[in-house]
Amino acid sequence: MNTPNPDTPNRDPSDDDLDHTVRPHDPADASSAPQRRFDAEVIPLRPADDDAPVHKDEDARAADIDTSFEVQLDPEPGAGPEPVDDGIGYLLDDPDGDAYPVIPENLRTLGGVGEAIARHTRRFAHRIAFHAVRTPRYGVLALLWSVVGVWRLGNRQLAWWWVSEQDYLRSLAVASGDSREWYRLHREVKETRRVRGLILAGQAFGVLAALLVMVSVAPWWAWAAVAAVGVPWLAHLGRPEDHPIIVPAMTVPRFRLLNHDVVLRAYYAAGLGHPDKPNQQVTFETTMSRTKEGQGSQVKVVLPHGKGFDAAVNAKKELASGLDVAPSQVYLTHDPSSHRRHTLTVMDRDPLAIPAGKTPLLDCKPRNIWQPAPFGLDEHSRKVTLSLLWISILIGAQPRKGKTFAARLLALYAALDARVRISVVDGKNSPDWNKFAMVAYHFIRGTVPNRAGDPVRQLIDALAEIKRHIIDTNEFLSTLSPEECPEGKLTEELCRKYPKRLFIWMLVMEEFQNYFELPDQDDNKQVAELLSFILAVGPSSGVILLSSSQKPSGVGAGDVQRLFNRYRDNHAVRFALRCGNRNVSDAILGGDAYSEGFDASALPVGKPYLGVGYLYGATDHTPTVRTHLADHGDAEKILTAARQLRERAGTLTGYAAGQDTTTPDRDVLADVLAVFGSDPGLHWNELADRLAGQIGDRWADVTADAISAQCRDLGVPSVDVKRAGVTRKGCRKQAVQAAADTAAAS
Repeated sequence: MNTPNPDTPNRDPSDDDLDHTVRPHDPADASSAPQRRFDAEVIPLRPADDDAPVHKDEDARAADIDTSFEVQLDPEPGAGPEPVDDGIGYLLDDPDGDAYPVIPENLRTLGGVGEAIARHTRRFAHRIAFHAVRTPRYGVLALLWSVVGVWRLGNRQLAWWWVSEQDYLRSLAVASGDSREWYRLHREVKETRRVRGLILAGQAFGVLAALLVMVSVAPWWAWAAVAAVGVPWLAHLGRPEDHPIIVPAMTVPRFRLLNHDVVLRAYYAAGLGHPDKPNQQVTFETTMSRTKEGQGSQVKVVLPHGKGFDAAVNAKKELASGLDVAPSQVYLTHDPSSHRRHTLTVMDRDPLAIPAGKTPLLDCKPRNIWQPAPFGLDEHSRKVTLSLLWISILIGAQPRKGKTFAARLLALYAALDARVRISVVDGKNSPDWNKFAMVAYHFIRGTVPNRAGDPVRQLIDALAEIKRHIIDTNEFLSTLSPEECPEGKLTEELCRKYPKRLFIWMLVMEEFQNYFELPDQDDNKQVAELLSFILAVGPSSGVILLSSSQKPSGVGAGDVQRLFNRYRDNHAVRFALRCGNRNVSDAILGGDAYSEGFDASALPVGKPYLGVGYLYGATDHTPTVRTHLADHGDAEKILTAARQLRERAGTLTGYAAGQDTTTPDRDVLADVLAVFGSDPGLHWNELADRLAGQIGDRWADVTADAISAQCRDLGVPSVDVKRAGVTRKGCRKQAVQAAADTAAAS
């Protein structure tokens, strides 16, 4: 604890001479234990004795206090009661988080209020339109059933007059042979019929008189008013109970009622306990309650000793069967305080079958990459956003499960920020990413050479350029003063101040595994090494790596396989849609995800569940996300607006602007001859070092394997070369010259 400053406001002057220390009370050791202290350049505190020397200079005294501290752990013998820290200044979050919000989250902004008003307005308008179309039908049915209602009303009146409810009592008297009782009941019924008959006669006379008056003097609107009141009442009286005249315009949701008995039955049916065996009963830590969003029920469950959370995860389908709901309605949340405890949440309806709707990016407004990107809705219909900076994102799934659409959502968000440079590498050469050619700095498709050139060479050059950008960014940040760059990392202010040197760069790698399985192993190694470097260093330099794959394992061999696994496993955030099996799910989400209850191979299958997946690693909570939708037409609309934003800001460069983003054209054989000098032969590693050192603008990132492959492709054999007593693979100058002459002649 820091020594208190005597100049602190509102301080009691009588405390100036107190030795402010913290002494935990330990009666057993108070008299015998030696005084224990820990200090860092300890300056003695001001003693309690008023005659003790003090600092001559108050400024120096304050400086000493600010740079030293002392904590006395044991009390002095005979000391008085110890002060107790009341905890003022320490705020702990509610670990349960059971408090309902005072104002719902969707009503805390003007936009949310407007959205709620618009939603209720749409429902009200739908009801009006629905019933307006069916008004003629309602009128005809009302007239027909009102006739039946008149008949039923007459029958009821006659039954009331005839005292039919007494028939049973008189029949009982006859059956028992009680004549006196029968005569008594008969006299009563005769008197009652006389009174009720007079009443009905008066009623009939009144109705007839009213009709005669209305026929003679009542206007048309009076008849309309009587009909408006009488016909609906008579129609309601005449219609059958199960045939309403006015049908509802919207369905009313019906939910299964859950209670503790239903939950216990489900857990016992799933084999997670037994009601009759000792110490095998399932118990509850809380009562059954509604979720905060009001869309489901939840309860904290305590499993028997010996049963853990992983057992509940494995029995999720059996639990759903016992609860009589779909597995996608059941959610298990682990309690970090105990492996036996978890929260069971059962949604009223299948939340994953409800689409999240179109992406909000369709408004085509400018976005800021420093703000979270909208991604979709979670299982509680809460909005899910993803901060793209300082992370790398891996998206994996089976084909046609929404993987490319999910990755494209995040790339579209980056495209609407005109200051973000985007490189798109599409390993499957599909039309899904074609419209990004309007804004992309690099746009590379496939693995086979085409009219646009060799995509593999283009990829290596693009990755090398991104690597140089990362190195240049870090070197530039290191030259800035601590005042300008206090944390030594990229900030939004620095990007605005130095837009030519500092900017955000998004690299999209669609089906990236295809670039680890190239025919040329040297190309595989180059791509793997460059991607591994970018993944390790890039995020801290403002490079966002967005990778997607349908084959996240079993790629390559040797160093390529090792680099592929390292590249795959080091992504900070993972999004797994439906996978073929648990091994693929673990490859995408990581090995710890399954033990936490997340298995992408168990996600539901079907068209309503496209775009549904687990977002793992973005926060402590792992939501099940239903991604927003942006189809090809939506993507084209957004990218057209993004191009206009970049043209207006003057940031449209690279492929989209018609510029050549590849490295300068290089004549491999001429450059190799230029660095050979007078040596008759060179090892491949020596040749690579000379090219990088002497012609760095074209060969900065060349490796021995890369230059060996390129030379061999041009007809230069790889032979044993002895230099300085060491024999290694290399090439001879004579062979390079012969290959160059052959190329020139052809």
